[in-house]
Amino acid sequence: MTTIDTFSHDVSGEKEFGFAQAIKVGDTIYISGQLAHDEHGDFLHPGDIDGQFRQVWANLEKVLAHYGVTRNQIVQDGVFVVDLPQNAATVAAAHLEYFGAHRPTSTTVGVASLFFPGQLLEINFIADTRLPA
Repeated sequence: MTTIDTFSHDVSGEKEFGFAQAIKVGDTIYISGQLAHDEHGDFLHPGDIDGQFRQVWANLEKVLAHYGVTRNQIVQDGVFVVDLPQNAATVAAAHLEYFGAHRPTSTTVGVASLFFPGQLLEINFIADTRLPA
């Protein structure tokens, strides 16, 4: 029997939009788009892509810790970024800094806008618990 485990940051939006931050099905963890919000769900760092990346990574680390996995077990990410031509170098640098030598598959998509005013990025992830931490 496959077990299912969900994780929530318990912030506004999760209940109103009806989603979990992550769901683990068997050995695979599907992680919703992480963005720059604090523990109360307040959006941080509008217009500051570096600040948003730092907060996205911090929020992702909370999800990974819940499941006892590390960034080295992430197999895929999807990066949604406003004004991709202007922010492409920053996206690449932040990705390289966070993952180091680990190389998950990745798709980066330029978008016209995201949910919050000043939101420049959102990233979703898939992790596999069978990979070494």
